[in-house]
Amino acid sequence: MTVSSSEADAPPEPLIADEQIQLVDTRNRPCGSAPRAAMRRFRFWHRATYIVVRNARGELCVQRRTLTKEVFPGGLDLAAGGVVGAGEAVHVAARRELSEELGIRGVPLRHALEFVHAERGNHIFGSVFLVDHDGPLTLQAEEVADAFWLSPDEALALEGITPDTRQAVEALRAAGELALKPKRKARP
Repeated sequence: MTVSSSEADAPPEPLIADEQIQLVDTRNRPCGSAPRAAMRRFRFWHRATYIVVRNARGELCVQRRTLTKEVFPGGLDLAAGGVVGAGEAVHVAARRELSEELGIRGVPLRHALEFVHAERGNHIFGSVFLVDHDGPLTLQAEEVADAFWLSPDEALALEGITPDTRQAVEALRAAGELALKPKRKARP
């Protein structure tokens, strides 16, 4: 079989995980679950986590999404995270996503804020967490093509940022949550 150049240059088909997603109503109250594909197709309201990873210099971890992501393939994420599974607590989903996508485990997560994102067919109640991390990253090959560090201003100036992670980081910045806190010295 011969593959034409247009077929060879075509982007890969998106991969949609076969998992049950927690659905919510327009007031963020649980109202059932649905397979991920149905949640996307029917644009159901759901919950998602956003974990903004910051290093000691105050830079944010920026991730390039793989080309097989079902939403915004190849785009830039300013946060790790994802949809909340059926019956899953938001903080549990945040820890799971951080571990899966970046290999970060055993670090304190700080809940920072909540926001609503309703654009481009996405209907999300977002929970934003902050984590400080200077260790190594282990990228999930299926979801994260690359990761790099930029200041919040440099990150927000990039083209191709996913609109929900942009909204999450802009909300953090507006709330003064991205400023580094001085480390307290231990008392003798």
